[in-house]
Amino acid sequence: MFKRILIANRGEIAVRIIRTCKEMGIKTIAVFSDADKDSLHVRYADDAVNIGPALSYKSYLNVENIIQAAKEFKADAVHPGYGFLSENAGFAQACQDSGITFIGPSAEIIEKAGNKSAARQILIKLGIPVIPGSDDVIPSADKACKVADKVGFPVILKASGGGGGRGMRIAKNRQELIEAFPMASGEAEASFGNPDIYLEKYIEQPRHIEIQLLGDMSGNFVHLLERECSIQMRYQKLIEEAPSSFVDDEFREILGETAIKIAKAIGYFNAGTMEFLVDKNKNFYFMEVNARVQVEHPVTELITGIDIVKQQILIAAGKKLEIKQEEINANGWSMECRINASDPQDNFMPSPGEIESIIFPGGPGVRIDTHIHDKYMVGPFYDSLIAKLVVWAKDRPSAVKRMARALDEFEIKGIQTTIPFFKKIFKNRDFQTGDIDTHFLENSKL
Repeated sequence: MFKRILIANRGEIAVRIIRTCKEMGIKTIAVFSDADKDSLHVRYADDAVNIGPALSYKSYLNVENIIQAAKEFKADAVHPGYGFLSENAGFAQACQDSGITFIGPSAEIIEKAGNKSAARQILIKLGIPVIPGSDDVIPSADKACKVADKVGFPVILKASGGGGGRGMRIAKNRQELIEAFPMASGEAEASFGNPDIYLEKYIEQPRHIEIQLLGDMSGNFVHLLERECSIQMRYQKLIEEAPSSFVDDEFREILGETAIKIAKAIGYFNAGTMEFLVDKNKNFYFMEVNARVQVEHPVTELITGIDIVKQQILIAAGKKLEIKQEEINANGWSMECRINASDPQDNFMPSPGEIESIIFPGGPGVRIDTHIHDKYMVGPFYDSLIAKLVVWAKDRPSAVKRMARALDEFEIKGIQTTIPFFKKIFKNRDFQTGDIDTHFLENSKL
């Protein structure tokens, strides 16, 4: 087993990883930028090292500095968390070349999973349902129009080299598509260093449902049931829950088996997520592989009792999965709200500043994953996520009530947050009954 793990990340996910490492008896090394010296992940780690200025490309995206820190503190493994370098094949390869274990899939698998147009080709050959669209990247707006005429409008352009809503544009007709193409390609280039774009038929009123997987290096797989991530804004998830009120036992088995089939086809191992769009008739379409731990992993942990980060570490250390599929059952219901430092009254613009005071919610079935504290300075340099509020209850109605109660208790002064916005959602009748899709926020009157 590893003796020392460097966490190549920041914020709440770094704190989350440190906690599991401590319980496993593994020493931790935190990395931090100039802007993050007061973050809880720096305080909780056994060692901490400054890797550069606040700007990400000079610190958390600086492969050379991170590898140097790992060598300096004699780390035998690196956990990348999510975001930043977590799905960067070059970073995974750099770790391997330095004799350091990368806690995640191999560089080759990351490359294969991350190139969405290539992954699409593999799945089409396997007979996995994919959204109708281009078979490969599209070189021009003219070619995009020809594909769109074939699959039918509306269509959506997507970046081949990354996700998170970057490089996505919806077009309802040819003119909109011609105008959207250079914008989507330019944003993809700026966000991922890759301008390649592919096109898909735009599925209207879909649900976003994903399957959490664990796979060891011997080819053993289990799925940890599904998560529903349909409450989104600008393709960014805001609320996640597990299980999904839309998925019955038969459909769950189909999705789980499909996810494992995809993982085996690309030789995947470690933790990963297969994401699907599902229409109202339970027709499902593969979207993408997330080759890392997800932001929303706590909801799965709370209904299964499985520490996903611990399993990542064990798999990376060469251990075989000891979990059997028949042992995995949903116990109760879990929901997560992503608490962001942004202003719902001002188009969700970031709200940096000093936190004057915090009152965290508590009580039965309430979990907080965060890195902030009183007098913490929320900077403008990174994603605005400052906490994840997660609840567990016996069923969905009880989970909705518990989250509403926890949100009422949660108080952060000094900056604007999304807490008031979530309070409105949890009072919405359609949300309470599970009548949701990915367009819920734009169609509901909150």
